[in-house]
Amino acid sequence: MLVRMTTNADQSQTRPRRRTPAGAAVLREDVTEAIRAAVFEELAAVGYARMSIEGIARRAGVGKTAVYRRWRSKLHLVLDVVSAVAVMGLPTPNTGSLEGDLRMLYEVTSRALRHPVVSQIIPDLQAEAARNPEIAEALQKALEQGQEGVASKILVGAERRGEVRAGLDDELALDLISGPLYWRTVVAARGQKLPKGYLDALARATTEALKAL
Repeated sequence: MLVRMTTNADQSQTRPRRRTPAGAAVLREDVTEAIRAAVFEELAAVGYARMSIEGIARRAGVGKTAVYRRWRSKLHLVLDVVSAVAVMGLPTPNTGSLEGDLRMLYEVTSRALRHPVVSQIIPDLQAEAARNPEIAEALQKALEQGQEGVASKILVGAERRGEVRAGLDDELALDLISGPLYWRTVVAARGQKLPKGYLDALARATTEALKAL
């Protein structure tokens, strides 16, 4: 009786191929992006406390199950969206001078902060952060990966060029860079247009302050 030895090649030919998941097993990227966009719109419209999965799904034009397949709660959905925005980050300026880098950073940041949706979302999330440690942690990471991360790189470049002294207080320096613009745009002016020449004056004053540390 002849027994045929089955090789690995034979097994690979006879073994049924796995099919690519279809239908509910596939999370379509366009649906995911529509839901993320809906989160921003819903946050701006009703705030975090009143925001609901139903409202997000309705605004995104999908069913609630499409949202729950991706996130198990509105908290996790918001945390994911905040983290995703942070990862995109800001471009790191490279103008060759501290004042030029700060001016470019302020221009990009001020545009983002004055966006009508962002200007409504940030104060609401900060209020929620005071009550929810998870949101507070997500916002802190967003700051570290966003403007503060870029500001740190600007300081490193300035130190290499000899514009600021080595070993300065990093936390104080970051406060000087990020604090005034945020205060003026989000708290005082609440998204309104900044006065002409304000960013130039802020970059100049911040540069002098950093050199004095």
